[in-house]
Amino acid sequence: MNEILINKTILLIDGYCNLCNSSVQFILRHERNNNIYFASLQSTIGKDILDFYKIDTRVTDSVILIDANKVYLKSTAILKVCKNLKGFYRLIYAFIIIPKFIRDWIYDGVAKRRYKWFGKQTQCIIPTNQLNTRFL
Repeated sequence: MNEILINKTILLIDGYCNLCNSSVQFILRHERNNNIYFASLQSTIGKDILDFYKIDTRVTDSVILIDANKVYLKSTAILKVCKNLKGFYRLIYAFIIIPKFIRDWIYDGVAKRRYKWFGKQTQCIIPTNQLNTRFL
């Protein structure tokens, strides 16, 4: 694995999912330290990261967070990202007190229907030149 990626905060998303892509745009506008890097699960680097951390996309195929070399899946990944946002959005992290099986049940329900509810793109998001350094 490229040593540049070690100890980075990396959010892996489904590059075809409109909800995931909208979420990336939201994070870019509201994150506190501009320290989250993004990669599509379908990209070469995304697949390399999945292999390196031995992540099975049959377990989750929409949002995966790597933070300080630890892997967070599903609702925990989303809540950890919220912890890095500005203002009121940081308070969303308080939902971490809800048992994981309940949070992940809700997460799985949305993830299962994300294409139906939010649509699907024919290609992965292409970042602007200004944001290109944030996408792996």
